[in-house]
Amino acid sequence: MLKRTVIGLLRSHEQTGDKAKDPMLKSHFYKLSKEKAWEEVLSTLKKMQGYKVLHEVQSVGEIVLEKRTAFGRTMDITVSVISVNPVNAAVDIYSASRGSFGDLGSNYRVILELYRALDKKLSAYKTTGNS
Repeated sequence: MLKRTVIGLLRSHEQTGDKAKDPMLKSHFYKLSKEKAWEEVLSTLKKMQGYKVLHEVQSVGEIVLEKRTAFGRTMDITVSVISVNPVNAAVDIYSASRGSFGDLGSNYRVILELYRALDKKLSAYKTTGNS
């Protein structure tokens, strides 16, 4: 976590993906169709304290959220629900802090918090990839 704080002094965004070097930032996969994953992810995000859903575009699988930090900064978060094949979907998250200073690792922590909530809700469907 210290490394994240040091990186966060300079960087004000974080994102997940298939090729992420940090295992905590790897895409999460669920054994659900994109449509079903979309419904589950959206309903989970709408119930999360401290997050506000700004817009949702189901056709491209994007949900845009906003979170205000204790220090009054605003974070813009995009959650993408991607179809891997007809029975599997992946979820990726991009989080960025507004302003010119680093985030001290807060975007990293937000991504982990969102993934924890989604994995808890979708634990029965979690998979390790497009298997």
